[in-house]
Amino acid sequence: MKEVLIIGAGGQGAPCASILAKDKDIAKIVIGDIDINLANRVKDKVNSDKISAVKIDAAKIGDIERAAQGMDVVINLTLLQFNSNIMKATVNSGAHYVDSAFSEPIGKWIIENQPFEINDEFKRAGLTALIGCGGAPGITNVLTRYICDKLDHVQGIHVKVGDKLLEKSRDVVRTWEPTWSPEVALADYAGESTAFENGEYKICPPFSGCEEYNFPQPVGPVVICHHSHEEPVTLPHFIGKGLSNVDFKYAVDPTVGSLVMMGFASSKYLDVKGVKVTPVDVLMKLVHRPVDIFFTEDETSARISPKSSHPYLVEIEGEKSGENLKYKIWWPSSLFTTAEEKLELYRKFGTTKISVALPAIAGAKMCMRRETVSGVIPPECLDAVKFLKMMAEIGWPLKFHESCSKEVII
Repeated sequence: MKEVLIIGAGGQGAPCASILAKDKDIAKIVIGDIDINLANRVKDKVNSDKISAVKIDAAKIGDIERAAQGMDVVINLTLLQFNSNIMKATVNSGAHYVDSAFSEPIGKWIIENQPFEINDEFKRAGLTALIGCGGAPGITNVLTRYICDKLDHVQGIHVKVGDKLLEKSRDVVRTWEPTWSPEVALADYAGESTAFENGEYKICPPFSGCEEYNFPQPVGPVVICHHSHEEPVTLPHFIGKGLSNVDFKYAVDPTVGSLVMMGFASSKYLDVKGVKVTPVDVLMKLVHRPVDIFFTEDETSARISPKSSHPYLVEIEGEKSGENLKYKIWWPSSLFTTAEEKLELYRKFGTTKISVALPAIAGAKMCMRRETVSGVIPPECLDAVKFLKMMAEIGWPLKFHESCSKEVII
């Protein structure tokens, strides 16, 4: 029986606690957050003897180390700025580490092949730090590995994310309602992105590389563009096999695009009637927080059909036994498509917001079972089949669509 510390009681940490509370292999769950009232609200909503709440300031390594003592794994579902602190405290405490997203200095370590002390520390301790193991990055990386394992040579990997409302909205004007950390989501839209072209990393401006891509029904044509994400950073480094091109393109959201272009992603202070404020702080104060969904979910809301379709799709070009092959693999980001599946999810886990938490837990359990290598690794370093079987064992198998075409010359 294992013990897990979750840091961050927000839109991903709360569902993570709810899923783990139903897991027969988990004996103890501690959910920590700087907002102890929020952590206690999660504990009360989950309503399990396994779970306790504690106040953790992720800016203080000592706070994290005290909470992590005796834990088998720490799952970090807080803001990216705290990743380095949490990784350091975790290895000091003798636990494995999992997060769902990363930024510097990991990107620089991979792209520039720089020394990375925390990687060596995890290796010396015989522990794993599994980075970017959520929905995307995470499942995207695992399924990419699953396909690449079938090929002798890999030429290109192209990740594409679509979005479409399934029923006409009654609202003439829509607000921005991110389903994960608003801070991270806004930064991904507003920031420069990384792509890998002809064997070299390159920087792409925000909202560049636009194209219309025809996603499988019911989505159809969607305008997508370069988007700041982790996959183009890690896949070229860890997949190998001659890979020379990787990009990540995301559905263009005009609402967020307008906010970014108006400067609401800026952290520079403005004088507003004698008061110093930053545009991003104003936006973050007003934006809808995804954790609210966790607290308001019930069987009634779970019976409501999905209002949108948000597919992840990966195209992989390569070669097998001298034949040029092109694989296409796609799946729903929510990990369900119907009201029946949604209700089943809620009854099983006490939440339907599993798209990040469930793969993070699958990765954490692989770490605890010693089915991973030591050091800092992304999800494409995992055994893809074991990972997919782990998701099924936890209680929700990943349903994905796979197709393959080949170039034939007679």
